[in-house]
Amino acid sequence: MTAAEIVETITTVLTLAGLAYLLIALLAARAFRREPVSPAPPTWPTVSVLKPVKGMDPKRYAAFASHCVQQYAGRYELLLGLSDPEDAELLAEIDRLKADFPALPIRAVLCGERLGTNGKVSTLAQMLPHALGEVIVINDADILVGPQYLSRIMADLSQPGVGMVTAPYVGRTADKPGLWARLEALGISTDFLPGVLTARMLDRGVRFGLGSTLAMRRATLDAIGGLTPLLEHLADDYELGARIHARGMRVMLSPEVVETSVPAYDFAGYWQHQLRWSRGVRDARRAGYVGLAISYAIPWALANVIASGFALPSFTLLSLVLLARVALALGVGVGILRDGQVLRDLWLLPLRDCFGLLFWAWSYADDTVVWRGEHFRLKRGILLRK
Repeated sequence: MTAAEIVETITTVLTLAGLAYLLIALLAARAFRREPVSPAPPTWPTVSVLKPVKGMDPKRYAAFASHCVQQYAGRYELLLGLSDPEDAELLAEIDRLKADFPALPIRAVLCGERLGTNGKVSTLAQMLPHALGEVIVINDADILVGPQYLSRIMADLSQPGVGMVTAPYVGRTADKPGLWARLEALGISTDFLPGVLTARMLDRGVRFGLGSTLAMRRATLDAIGGLTPLLEHLADDYELGARIHARGMRVMLSPEVVETSVPAYDFAGYWQHQLRWSRGVRDARRAGYVGLAISYAIPWALANVIASGFALPSFTLLSLVLLARVALALGVGVGILRDGQVLRDLWLLPLRDCFGLLFWAWSYADDTVVWRGEHFRLKRGILLRK
């Protein structure tokens, strides 16, 4: 067997494996869409929403405001953690928020200490003692939610055996996004969530959390040692859910979809963010991450076309892969997430998947991650200063 035939055989096997993954992901998405909606609980707990804030985002105020108009039957408060107490622009936004929504308890918590390498968890750990709620909801500063968000998340949390509720999310770009922002948003809706849904089906449940929403009872958080053990972890959201699952409680993926803001990346910013995410997942799910390579069926199919000398069967296989990939993108991105951006950028799927495979491979080349301008070395999920 020649070298070309060996490459053709390998790429054929990998393409068929990728096609199988796409079909399984379609089944996982179908199962998720058929999940019943959780009924309202008999009582509504008091909730503290914690949002750590650092840096500037043009949609940040809208994200804050979306938490202030919740149609929630119980009591809740909004806590904003300031890692930079001298941020005059943020302080002005908080004053405006309090003036616009005087009926809601809104508090700024000064979190000037750096307790660990993970700055976000450091801020959250300083916020937690100020929270008054029996339920803690954590989400990122730029997360924008609908008016039924808290009601639906609390209904899910009230289900038997549930220790944490997390939520899928859409990456919302600016009005005139560049290529890299569009690829980022497309990956969130058509690559990331299908992977989460597939893991959910194969593992018979979710075993991790997503930073878009981490909702848990305070007693549950206390039972796993609080937030302090996560101060050096990169994938703190993953770890928080994994530790709750390890205590025998369910992590539930809510059907409630939230939005995150995708920055106007240049190539360097896109590259750094994707590598940080890839290396974080690599260390969090080491065995599963190896298998992630087969999920990028389009680049394997394209490689198979080239390796076969553009033989007709390879084009047939490529056509099947493209059909399944588009079906998955539409089924999850549009059907579940209601993300109209997917329709706009559907033609970018091959490019997005080629980059995805590149990031997967390059994630093994080094252990360096860049997070908000700081450089760290990653060792089995732990952030070490360089």
